[in-house]
Amino acid sequence: MEASSNHQPGPVPAELAATVAALQPRARTELAELVAFRSVADEAQFPKSECEAAADWVAGALRAEGFQDVALLDTPDGTQSVYGYLPGPAGAPTVLLYAHYDVQPPLDEAAWISPPFELTERDGRWYGRGAADCKGGVVLHLTALRALKEHGGVPVNVKMIVEGSEEQGTGGLERYATAHPELLAADSIVIGDAGNFRVGLPTATATLRGMTLVRVQVDTLEGNLHSGQFGGAAPDALAALIRVLDSLRAEDGSTTVTGLEDEAAASWEGMQYPEEDFRKDAKVLDGVELIGSGTVADRLWARPAVTVLGIDCPPVVGATPSVHAGARALISLRVPPGTDAVTATKLLAEHLTAAAPWGARVAVEQVGQGQAFRADTGSPAYTAMADAMRIAYPGQEMQISGMGGSIPLCNTLTALYPEAEILLIGLSEPEAQIHAVNESVSPEELERLSLAEALFLGRYAETKR
Repeated sequence: MEASSNHQPGPVPAELAATVAALQPRARTELAELVAFRSVADEAQFPKSECEAAADWVAGALRAEGFQDVALLDTPDGTQSVYGYLPGPAGAPTVLLYAHYDVQPPLDEAAWISPPFELTERDGRWYGRGAADCKGGVVLHLTALRALKEHGGVPVNVKMIVEGSEEQGTGGLERYATAHPELLAADSIVIGDAGNFRVGLPTATATLRGMTLVRVQVDTLEGNLHSGQFGGAAPDALAALIRVLDSLRAEDGSTTVTGLEDEAAASWEGMQYPEEDFRKDAKVLDGVELIGSGTVADRLWARPAVTVLGIDCPPVVGATPSVHAGARALISLRVPPGTDAVTATKLLAEHLTAAAPWGARVAVEQVGQGQAFRADTGSPAYTAMADAMRIAYPGQEMQISGMGGSIPLCNTLTALYPEAEILLIGLSEPEAQIHAVNESVSPEELERLSLAEALFLGRYAETKR
Protein backbone atom coordinates (compact mmCIF):
# COMPACT_ATOMS: atom_id res chain seq x y z
CA MET A 1 0.00 0.00 0.00
CA GLU A 2 1.35 3.39 -0.94
CA ALA A 3 1.67 5.93 1.85
CA SER A 4 -0.40 9.08 1.51
CA SER A 5 -0.76 12.23 3.55
CA ASN A 6 -4.22 13.01 2.14
CA HIS A 7 -7.08 12.73 4.60
CA GLN A 8 -9.54 10.09 3.47
CA PRO A 9 -12.99 9.81 5.05
CA GLY A 10 -13.65 6.53 6.78
CA PRO A 11 -15.95 3.93 5.22
CA VAL A 12 -19.69 4.07 5.87
CA PRO A 13 -20.38 1.50 8.64
CA ALA A 14 -23.22 -0.19 6.75
CA GLU A 15 -21.07 -0.61 3.65
CA LEU A 16 -18.14 -1.86 5.69
CA ALA A 17 -20.43 -4.33 7.47
CA ALA A 18 -21.63 -5.65 4.11
CA THR A 19 -18.03 -6.15 3.01
CA VAL A 20 -17.14 -8.01 6.21
CA ALA A 21 -20.18 -10.24 5.73
CA ALA A 22 -19.13 -10.96 2.15
CA LEU A 23 -15.66 -11.98 3.39
CA GLN A 24 -17.00 -14.65 5.75
CA PRO A 25 -16.86 -17.61 3.32
CA ARG A 26 -13.19 -16.82 2.77
CA ALA A 27 -12.69 -16.55 6.52
CA ARG A 28 -14.19 -20.00 7.01
CA THR A 29 -12.01 -21.52 4.29
CA GLU A 30 -8.86 -20.03 5.77
CA LEU A 31 -9.78 -21.01 9.31
CA ALA A 32 -10.29 -24.59 8.10
CA GLU A 33 -6.83 -24.53 6.54
CA LEU A 34 -5.27 -23.22 9.75
CA VAL A 35 -7.15 -25.63 12.02
CA ALA A 36 -5.86 -28.55 9.94
CA PHE A 37 -2.33 -27.93 11.21
CA ARG A 38 -1.75 -29.93 14.40
CA SER A 39 0.31 -27.06 15.72
CA VAL A 40 0.85 -28.02 19.35
CA ALA A 41 4.21 -26.52 20.34
CA ASP A 42 5.32 -29.63 22.20
CA GLU A 43 7.52 -32.03 20.24
CA ALA A 44 6.77 -34.77 22.75
CA GLN A 45 3.20 -34.83 21.45
CA PHE A 46 3.28 -33.54 17.86
CA PRO A 47 6.04 -33.10 15.27
CA LYS A 48 7.59 -29.65 15.03
CA SER A 49 6.84 -29.68 11.31
CA GLU A 50 3.16 -29.01 12.09
CA CYS A 51 4.00 -25.72 13.79
CA GLU A 52 6.43 -24.83 11.02
CA ALA A 53 3.75 -25.45 8.41
CA ALA A 54 1.28 -23.25 10.30
CA ALA A 55 3.88 -20.49 10.57
CA ASP A 56 4.53 -20.72 6.82
CA TRP A 57 0.79 -20.42 6.17
CA VAL A 58 0.56 -17.25 8.27
CA ALA A 59 3.63 -15.76 6.58
CA GLY A 60 2.12 -16.47 3.17
CA ALA A 61 -1.16 -14.84 4.16
CA LEU A 62 0.64 -11.69 5.30
CA ARG A 63 2.66 -11.46 2.10
CA ALA A 64 -0.51 -11.87 0.05
CA GLU A 65 -2.02 -8.89 1.88
CA GLY A 66 0.92 -6.66 1.02
CA PHE A 67 2.78 -6.87 4.32
CA GLN A 68 6.45 -5.97 4.15
CA ASP A 69 9.40 -7.37 6.11
CA VAL A 70 7.52 -10.62 6.68
CA ALA A 71 9.75 -12.88 8.75
CA LEU A 72 9.74 -16.11 10.69
CA LEU A 73 11.30 -15.16 14.01
CA ASP A 74 13.30 -17.93 15.67
CA THR A 75 12.50 -17.32 19.33
CA PRO A 76 14.69 -18.55 22.21
CA ASP A 77 12.33 -21.40 23.12
CA GLY A 78 12.89 -23.07 19.75
CA THR A 79 9.62 -21.98 18.15
CA GLN A 80 8.77 -19.50 15.41
CA SER A 81 6.63 -16.38 15.56
CA VAL A 82 5.52 -14.61 12.39
CA TYR A 83 5.98 -10.86 11.89
CA GLY A 84 4.93 -8.45 9.17
CA TYR A 85 4.53 -4.70 8.61
CA LEU A 86 1.82 -3.02 6.54
CA PRO A 87 2.52 0.70 5.99
CA GLY A 88 -0.35 3.16 6.17
CA PRO A 89 -0.74 6.87 5.39
CA ALA A 90 2.11 9.22 6.29
CA GLY A 91 1.89 10.37 9.88
CA ALA A 92 -0.64 7.68 10.83
CA PRO A 93 -0.35 5.91 14.18
CA THR A 94 0.94 2.36 14.38
CA VAL A 95 -1.24 -0.47 15.66
CA LEU A 96 0.17 -3.88 16.60
CA LEU A 97 -2.21 -6.80 16.03
CA TYR A 98 -1.50 -10.00 17.98
CA ALA A 99 -2.71 -13.59 17.78
CA HIS A 100 -1.10 -17.03 18.08
CA TYR A 101 -1.22 -20.06 15.82
CA ASP A 102 -0.13 -22.69 18.35
CA VAL A 103 -2.89 -24.58 20.12
CA GLN A 104 -3.58 -26.74 23.13
CA PRO A 105 -3.38 -30.52 22.68
CA PRO A 106 -6.72 -32.04 21.67
CA LEU A 107 -6.83 -34.13 24.88
CA ASP A 108 -8.99 -37.21 24.30
CA GLU A 109 -9.54 -37.21 20.54
CA ALA A 110 -12.21 -39.90 20.94
CA ALA A 111 -14.25 -37.47 23.03
CA TRP A 112 -14.53 -35.01 20.14
CA ILE A 113 -17.82 -35.26 18.26
CA SER A 114 -15.94 -34.33 15.08
CA PRO A 115 -12.17 -34.58 14.38
CA PRO A 116 -10.30 -31.89 16.36
CA PHE A 117 -8.16 -30.78 13.43
CA GLU A 118 -10.97 -30.68 10.88
CA LEU A 119 -13.16 -27.57 11.01
CA THR A 120 -16.73 -28.85 11.19
CA GLU A 121 -19.95 -26.85 11.18
CA ARG A 122 -22.57 -28.01 13.65
CA ASP A 123 -25.51 -26.26 15.29
CA GLY A 124 -24.44 -22.87 13.98
CA ARG A 125 -20.85 -23.07 15.25
CA TRP A 126 -17.51 -24.09 13.75
CA TYR A 127 -15.73 -26.83 15.72
CA GLY A 128 -12.01 -27.52 15.77
CA ARG A 129 -8.95 -27.09 17.97
CA GLY A 130 -7.81 -23.50 17.80
CA ALA A 131 -11.00 -22.29 16.08
CA ALA A 132 -11.41 -19.70 18.85
CA ASP A 133 -8.03 -19.87 20.62
CA CYS A 134 -6.45 -18.41 18.66
CA LYS A 135 -6.38 -19.29 14.96
CA GLY A 136 -9.71 -17.53 14.75
CA GLY A 137 -7.88 -14.44 15.97
CA VAL A 138 -5.50 -14.62 13.01
CA VAL A 139 -8.44 -14.76 10.62
CA LEU A 140 -10.20 -11.94 12.49
CA HIS A 141 -7.25 -9.60 11.92
CA LEU A 142 -6.94 -10.54 8.25
CA THR A 143 -10.66 -10.04 7.64
CA ALA A 144 -10.70 -6.60 9.27
CA LEU A 145 -7.76 -5.44 7.16
CA ARG A 146 -9.23 -6.82 3.93
CA ALA A 147 -12.51 -5.03 4.56
CA LEU A 148 -10.72 -1.72 5.07
CA LYS A 149 -8.67 -2.17 1.92
CA GLU A 150 -11.90 -2.41 -0.08
CA HIS A 151 -13.00 0.95 1.34
CA GLY A 152 -10.07 3.26 0.69
CA GLY A 153 -7.27 1.47 2.52
CA VAL A 154 -6.06 0.74 6.03
CA PRO A 155 -5.82 4.11 7.85
CA VAL A 156 -2.99 3.15 10.21
CA ASN A 157 0.40 1.49 10.03
CA VAL A 158 -0.08 -2.13 11.01
CA LYS A 159 2.39 -4.47 12.61
CA MET A 160 1.20 -8.05 13.00
CA ILE A 161 2.77 -10.65 15.25
CA VAL A 162 1.50 -14.22 15.40
CA GLU A 163 3.10 -16.21 18.19
CA GLY A 164 4.09 -19.87 18.01
CA SER A 165 4.27 -20.94 21.66
CA GLU A 166 1.71 -18.96 23.67
CA GLU A 167 -0.01 -22.07 25.00
CA GLN A 168 3.23 -23.51 26.35
CA GLY A 169 4.07 -20.46 28.47
CA THR A 170 7.76 -20.81 27.61
CA GLY A 171 8.29 -17.09 27.03
CA GLY A 172 10.01 -17.29 23.66
CA LEU A 173 8.35 -14.25 22.12
CA GLU A 174 8.69 -12.22 25.32
CA ARG A 175 12.44 -12.78 25.33
CA TYR A 176 12.72 -12.07 21.61
CA ALA A 177 10.79 -8.81 21.96
CA THR A 178 12.97 -7.75 24.87
CA ALA A 179 16.09 -8.37 22.79
CA HIS A 180 14.61 -6.48 19.80
CA PRO A 181 12.62 -3.68 21.46
CA GLU A 182 12.06 -1.68 18.28
CA LEU A 183 10.31 -4.53 16.48
CA LEU A 184 6.88 -4.41 18.12
CA ALA A 185 6.80 -0.72 19.11
CA ALA A 186 3.32 0.72 18.49
CA ASP A 187 0.91 3.41 19.62
CA SER A 188 -1.82 0.86 20.29
CA ILE A 189 -1.82 -2.91 20.64
CA VAL A 190 -4.81 -5.15 19.98
CA ILE A 191 -4.44 -8.58 21.57
CA GLY A 192 -6.90 -10.84 19.78
CA ASP A 193 -6.67 -13.65 22.34
CA ALA A 194 -9.42 -12.81 24.85
CA GLY A 195 -13.18 -13.02 24.38
CA ASN A 196 -16.63 -11.65 25.00
CA PHE A 197 -18.27 -12.30 28.35
CA ARG A 198 -20.83 -14.24 26.37
CA VAL A 199 -21.96 -14.46 22.74
CA GLY A 200 -23.40 -11.18 21.56
CA LEU A 201 -22.13 -9.09 24.48
CA PRO A 202 -19.14 -7.02 23.29
CA THR A 203 -16.40 -7.12 25.90
CA ALA A 204 -12.92 -5.76 26.40
CA THR A 205 -10.77 -7.56 28.93
CA ALA A 206 -9.15 -5.22 31.44
CA THR A 207 -7.18 -7.65 33.61
CA LEU A 208 -5.38 -10.94 33.20
CA ARG A 209 -4.13 -13.17 35.95
CA GLY A 210 -0.47 -14.04 35.82
CA MET A 211 0.68 -17.59 36.14
CA THR A 212 3.42 -19.84 37.31
CA LEU A 213 3.85 -23.44 36.25
CA VAL A 214 5.94 -25.82 38.34
CA ARG A 215 6.78 -29.51 38.35
CA VAL A 216 7.06 -31.07 41.80
CA GLN A 217 8.88 -34.36 42.39
CA VAL A 218 8.46 -36.33 45.65
CA ASP A 219 10.87 -39.18 46.50
CA THR A 220 10.86 -41.48 49.51
CA LEU A 221 12.58 -44.76 48.54
CA GLU A 222 15.37 -46.00 46.32
CA GLY A 223 12.87 -48.14 44.43
CA ASN A 224 9.34 -49.48 44.54
CA LEU A 225 8.54 -52.08 47.19
CA HIS A 226 6.00 -54.89 47.53
CA SER A 227 3.02 -53.42 49.39
CA GLY A 228 2.39 -56.65 51.26
CA GLN A 229 5.93 -57.00 52.51
CA PHE A 230 6.68 -53.32 53.20
CA GLY A 231 3.33 -51.48 53.16
CA GLY A 232 2.39 -49.90 56.48
CA ALA A 233 5.88 -48.79 57.38
CA ALA A 234 7.55 -47.80 54.10
CA PRO A 235 6.74 -44.19 53.15
CA ASP A 236 4.72 -44.12 49.93
CA ALA A 237 5.78 -41.26 47.65
CA LEU A 238 2.43 -41.15 45.88
CA ALA A 239 0.61 -40.82 49.19
CA ALA A 240 3.06 -38.08 50.21
CA LEU A 241 2.42 -36.24 46.96
CA ILE A 242 -1.33 -36.44 47.54
CA ARG A 243 -0.85 -34.86 50.98
CA VAL A 244 1.25 -32.10 49.44
CA LEU A 245 -1.32 -31.35 46.77
CA ASP A 246 -4.19 -31.40 49.25
CA SER A 247 -2.42 -28.73 51.32
CA LEU A 248 -2.95 -26.27 48.46
CA ARG A 249 -6.69 -26.02 49.16
CA ALA A 250 -8.79 -25.06 52.16
CA GLU A 251 -11.88 -27.05 53.13
CA ASP A 252 -14.07 -24.96 50.79
CA GLY A 253 -11.65 -25.40 47.90
CA SER A 254 -10.05 -21.97 48.16
CA THR A 255 -6.40 -21.80 47.15
CA THR A 256 -4.08 -21.71 50.15
CA VAL A 257 -0.46 -20.98 49.34
CA THR A 258 1.36 -19.75 52.41
CA GLY A 259 2.22 -16.09 51.94
CA LEU A 260 -0.61 -15.30 49.51
CA GLU A 261 -3.22 -14.71 52.20
CA ASP A 262 -3.94 -11.07 51.29
CA GLU A 263 -4.50 -11.92 47.65
CA ALA A 264 -6.87 -14.71 48.67
CA ALA A 265 -9.30 -12.14 50.12
CA ALA A 266 -9.27 -9.66 47.22
CA SER A 267 -12.52 -8.50 45.59
CA TRP A 268 -13.52 -7.72 42.02
CA GLU A 269 -15.24 -4.35 41.60
CA GLY A 270 -16.35 -4.58 37.96
CA MET A 271 -19.13 -6.51 36.22
CA GLN A 272 -20.23 -9.65 38.03
CA TYR A 273 -20.64 -13.26 36.90
CA PRO A 274 -23.90 -14.71 38.29
CA GLU A 275 -23.34 -18.10 39.87
CA GLU A 276 -26.15 -19.75 37.91
CA ASP A 277 -24.59 -18.52 34.65
CA PHE A 278 -21.18 -19.80 35.67
CA ARG A 279 -22.55 -23.23 36.59
CA LYS A 280 -24.12 -23.45 33.14
CA ASP A 281 -21.03 -22.19 31.31
CA ALA A 282 -18.72 -24.51 33.26
CA LYS A 283 -21.14 -27.45 32.94
CA VAL A 284 -20.98 -28.18 36.67
CA LEU A 285 -22.82 -31.41 37.51
CA ASP A 286 -26.04 -31.19 39.50
CA GLY A 287 -25.40 -31.33 43.22
CA VAL A 288 -21.70 -30.47 42.92
CA GLU A 289 -20.72 -27.26 44.72
CA LEU A 290 -18.52 -24.51 43.39
CA ILE A 291 -15.25 -24.08 45.24
CA GLY A 292 -13.88 -21.02 46.99
CA SER A 293 -15.53 -18.05 48.65
CA GLY A 294 -16.62 -14.58 47.58
CA THR A 295 -18.33 -13.84 44.28
CA VAL A 296 -17.58 -15.86 41.18
CA ALA A 297 -15.88 -12.78 39.73
CA ASP A 298 -13.68 -12.55 42.85
CA ARG A 299 -12.58 -16.14 42.40
CA LEU A 300 -11.96 -15.92 38.66
CA TRP A 301 -10.41 -12.49 38.21
CA ALA A 302 -9.13 -11.16 41.55
CA ARG A 303 -7.74 -14.11 43.48
CA PRO A 304 -5.07 -16.79 43.04
CA ALA A 305 -6.16 -20.20 41.82
CA VAL A 306 -4.17 -23.41 41.92
CA THR A 307 -4.80 -26.33 39.56
CA VAL A 308 -3.14 -29.73 39.48
CA LEU A 309 -2.68 -30.25 35.75
CA GLY A 310 -1.32 -33.76 35.85
CA ILE A 311 0.17 -36.50 38.04
CA ASP A 312 2.71 -39.10 37.04
CA CYS A 313 1.66 -42.35 38.70
CA PRO A 314 0.73 -45.82 37.47
CA PRO A 315 -2.66 -46.10 35.76
CA VAL A 316 -5.28 -48.32 37.36
CA VAL A 317 -5.08 -50.81 34.52
CA GLY A 318 -1.85 -52.73 34.95
CA ALA A 319 -1.06 -51.36 38.41
CA THR A 320 1.01 -53.63 40.68
CA PRO A 321 0.81 -53.99 44.49
CA SER A 322 3.64 -51.58 45.17
CA VAL A 323 4.68 -48.86 47.57
CA HIS A 324 5.86 -46.10 45.25
CA ALA A 325 9.35 -44.69 45.47
CA GLY A 326 8.62 -41.48 43.58
CA ALA A 327 5.77 -39.45 42.13
CA ARG A 328 5.45 -36.06 40.48
CA ALA A 329 2.84 -33.53 39.46
CA LEU A 330 2.48 -30.46 37.25
CA ILE A 331 0.90 -27.52 39.06
CA SER A 332 -0.44 -24.23 37.73
CA LEU A 333 -0.93 -21.20 39.96
CA ARG A 334 -2.83 -18.23 38.52
CA VAL A 335 -2.04 -14.96 40.29
CA PRO A 336 -4.14 -11.76 40.14
CA PRO A 337 -2.98 -8.27 39.20
CA GLY A 338 -0.97 -6.79 42.04
CA THR A 339 0.77 -10.07 42.79
CA ASP A 340 4.29 -10.57 41.47
CA ALA A 341 4.57 -13.90 39.64
CA VAL A 342 8.21 -14.33 40.69
CA THR A 343 7.26 -13.95 44.34
CA ALA A 344 4.30 -16.28 43.87
CA THR A 345 6.58 -18.93 42.36
CA LYS A 346 8.92 -18.69 45.32
CA LEU A 347 6.04 -18.94 47.81
CA LEU A 348 4.55 -21.91 45.97
CA ALA A 349 7.87 -23.78 45.96
CA GLU A 350 8.34 -23.08 49.67
CA HIS A 351 4.81 -24.21 50.44
CA LEU A 352 5.19 -27.47 48.50
CA THR A 353 8.46 -28.27 50.23
CA ALA A 354 7.14 -27.48 53.71
CA ALA A 355 3.96 -29.53 53.17
CA ALA A 356 5.77 -32.80 52.49
CA PRO A 357 5.05 -35.42 55.20
CA TRP A 358 7.43 -37.96 56.71
CA GLY A 359 10.55 -36.08 55.66
CA ALA A 360 9.89 -36.91 52.00
CA ARG A 361 12.32 -35.27 49.60
CA VAL A 362 10.75 -32.61 47.41
CA ALA A 363 12.21 -30.97 44.29
CA VAL A 364 10.36 -28.11 42.59
CA GLU A 365 11.20 -27.10 39.01
CA GLN A 366 9.80 -23.98 37.39
CA VAL A 367 8.38 -24.72 33.93
CA GLY A 368 6.69 -21.46 32.97
CA GLN A 369 5.86 -18.04 34.37
CA GLY A 370 4.08 -14.84 33.38
CA GLN A 371 3.05 -11.64 35.13
CA ALA A 372 -0.54 -10.44 35.61
CA PHE A 373 -1.82 -7.53 33.56
CA ARG A 374 -4.11 -4.53 34.06
CA ALA A 375 -5.13 -2.24 31.17
CA ASP A 376 -5.89 1.48 31.19
CA THR A 377 -9.59 1.46 30.28
CA GLY A 378 -9.72 5.26 30.09
CA SER A 379 -7.39 5.53 27.10
CA PRO A 380 -8.43 6.90 23.68
CA ALA A 381 -8.03 3.41 22.25
CA TYR A 382 -10.68 2.04 24.63
CA THR A 383 -13.01 4.89 23.69
CA ALA A 384 -12.50 4.13 20.00
CA MET A 385 -13.12 0.42 20.57
CA ALA A 386 -16.27 1.15 22.57
CA ASP A 387 -17.59 3.25 19.68
CA ALA A 388 -16.72 0.51 17.21
CA MET A 389 -18.39 -2.24 19.24
CA ARG A 390 -21.52 -0.13 19.68
CA ILE A 391 -21.92 -0.22 15.89
CA ALA A 392 -20.85 -3.83 15.39
CA TYR A 393 -23.21 -5.00 18.15
CA PRO A 394 -26.36 -2.86 17.69
CA GLY A 395 -28.08 -2.07 20.97
CA GLN A 396 -25.14 -3.18 23.10
CA GLU A 397 -22.51 -1.23 25.00
CA MET A 398 -18.98 -2.58 25.42
CA GLN A 399 -18.48 -4.22 28.80
CA ILE A 400 -15.24 -4.39 30.79
CA SER A 401 -14.36 -7.72 32.40
CA GLY A 402 -11.42 -9.63 33.78
CA MET A 403 -10.04 -12.90 32.50
CA GLY A 404 -8.67 -15.66 34.66
CA GLY A 405 -6.21 -16.78 32.01
CA SER A 406 -2.74 -15.44 31.32
CA ILE A 407 -1.06 -13.79 28.32
CA PRO A 408 2.47 -13.12 29.60
CA LEU A 409 3.38 -11.10 26.51
CA CYS A 410 1.06 -8.29 27.68
CA ASN A 411 3.34 -7.38 30.54
CA THR A 412 6.42 -7.56 28.35
CA LEU A 413 4.79 -5.13 25.92
CA THR A 414 3.72 -2.85 28.78
CA ALA A 415 7.29 -2.71 30.07
CA LEU A 416 8.78 -2.13 26.62
CA TYR A 417 6.20 0.41 25.47
CA PRO A 418 4.71 2.10 28.55
CA GLU A 419 2.92 4.71 26.40
CA ALA A 420 1.18 2.13 24.22
CA GLU A 421 -2.53 1.51 24.74
CA ILE A 422 -3.30 -2.21 25.03
CA LEU A 423 -6.74 -3.69 24.31
CA LEU A 424 -7.79 -7.31 24.66
CA ILE A 425 -10.61 -8.70 22.54
CA GLY A 426 -11.23 -12.07 20.96
CA LEU A 427 -13.39 -15.07 20.20
CA SER A 428 -13.02 -17.13 23.39
CA GLU A 429 -16.49 -16.67 24.92
CA PRO A 430 -17.77 -19.42 27.29
CA GLU A 431 -19.49 -21.53 24.63
CA ALA A 432 -16.17 -21.80 22.78
CA GLN A 433 -14.85 -24.27 25.41
CA ILE A 434 -11.23 -23.38 24.70
CA HIS A 435 -8.64 -25.83 26.07
CA ALA A 436 -11.39 -28.49 26.31
CA VAL A 437 -12.69 -31.08 23.87
CA ASN A 438 -15.09 -29.83 21.19
CA GLU A 439 -13.67 -26.30 21.05
CA SER A 440 -15.66 -24.10 18.69
CA VAL A 441 -16.11 -20.56 17.45
CA SER A 442 -19.25 -18.60 16.73
CA PRO A 443 -19.26 -17.39 13.09
CA GLU A 444 -21.42 -14.45 14.16
CA GLU A 445 -18.79 -13.40 16.70
CA LEU A 446 -16.06 -13.68 14.09
CA GLU A 447 -18.06 -11.44 11.75
CA ARG A 448 -18.99 -8.87 14.42
CA LEU A 449 -15.49 -8.63 15.87
CA SER A 450 -13.93 -8.34 12.42
CA LEU A 451 -16.24 -5.40 11.80
CA ALA A 452 -15.49 -3.94 15.24
CA GLU A 453 -11.75 -4.14 14.64
CA ALA A 454 -12.04 -2.50 11.22
CA LEU A 455 -14.16 0.30 12.68
CA PHE A 456 -11.75 0.66 15.59
CA LEU A 457 -8.75 1.14 13.29
CA GLY A 458 -10.59 3.94 11.50
CA ARG A 459 -11.69 5.66 14.70
CA TYR A 460 -8.30 5.27 16.33
CA ALA A 461 -6.64 6.88 13.30
CA GLU A 462 -9.01 9.84 13.70
CA THR A 463 -7.99 10.33 17.35
CA LYS A 464 -4.35 10.72 16.28
CA ARG A 465 -4.83 13.24 13.47
